[in-house]
This record gives sequence, structure tokens and C-alpha cells, in this order.
Amino acid sequence: MKTFNILLSAVATTVILTGAIPSAANASDSVHAGSLELNKSITRRVYEEGLSQGRFEVPYSADFVGHGGRNTFTHADGMAEASGWRDAFPDLKITVDKQVAEGDLVAVRWTARGTNTGAGNGIPATGRAVQTMGTTLFRVADGRIAEEWTCADSLGLMKQLGMLPQATAVPAAGGSSAAGAR
Repeated sequence: MKTFNILLSAVATTVILTGAIPSAANASDSVHAGSLELNKSITRRVYEEGLSQGRFEVPYSADFVGHGGRNTFTHADGMAEASGWRDAFPDLKITVDKQVAEGDLVAVRWTARGTNTGAGNGIPATGRAVQTMGTTLFRVADGRIAEEWTCADSLGLMKQLGMLPQATAVPAAGGSSAAGAR
């Protein structure tokens, strides 16, 4: 084990001296890392405070643009939809599973859980408990959310709520079925 540690130390020293890995971060790296962490904390609030607790105090820019599928929406539209999700799922809890930040962008992988005991966003109360997942990409500018793109498993959600028509049985190939065979 001692030989392994000496070898590992020698390799690490060689890598650092050759410049393959920087030996220390500079001041701009720490400022950059700090802004990435700030952006991640701002976007995490969308889920932990806004959607999970109904406290919609997350900072958005005045010219915010949201993207969902082929549509764009304003901040007011987004807040109305968020309120509708809270109405439909009063116990809604969204956990942030993973965040990745680069530049002014933060990607968030999230999981939502709740029981549909209310009506909202065109969904009647079904009494069913659901779980769905999605991904949102945020652009943050000057400490405010300026833009977002969201993709969620809407089909899976509708299936869990029992809101899709039931599939009908398709007859077997060849035009006969076991029930019709004599």
C-alpha cells in the first residue's frame, strides 16, 4: 500500500508539473464558480419554494420568456400555470434530482409527486397519486431567471390520472381470433 501511495504521489506531481491539470485555481475561477452556485440556488427555489410550497418569490427578469413545446409564455402565464398545479395537487412536492450549470445556463432534472385532490390547469380532481419527471433549462441574467425551456412527461402524467382513452383490442393477424375459431 505504501508503494502505491508513493507511485500515486509521483504521478500526481508529474501531471501538475507538465500542466496537464492546473495546480491551483485563479481568482476568476472562484468568482465563476460562485456565480454558477448562485444561479443553481436561484433555480432550485423554483421547485423547493414556488411549486412545492406555493411561495412564488423567485426573481424573474422583466423580459422573461418561457418555452414549453411549441409555445412561448410570459412570467404571468407561468405563474398562473404554477398556481394551477398547486390547485390540482395541493400536496405537490418537487425534488431537484440533479443540477448542472455552465455559463448563464442551469439544467435541472426534477421529480414531482402529489395527489390530484383539486382541479387546476384543466385537470379535474381524480384522487390519484402521481409521480412524473422532467427537465428544465434556465438562463439566468443578473441574478434573475430570464428564460426557461421545460420538457416533462405529460403523457405519463395523463396515464396516471386515468385521463387517456383506453386502447381497444386489435384482432389477431389473419382475420381470425381465438374466440371466433371453431
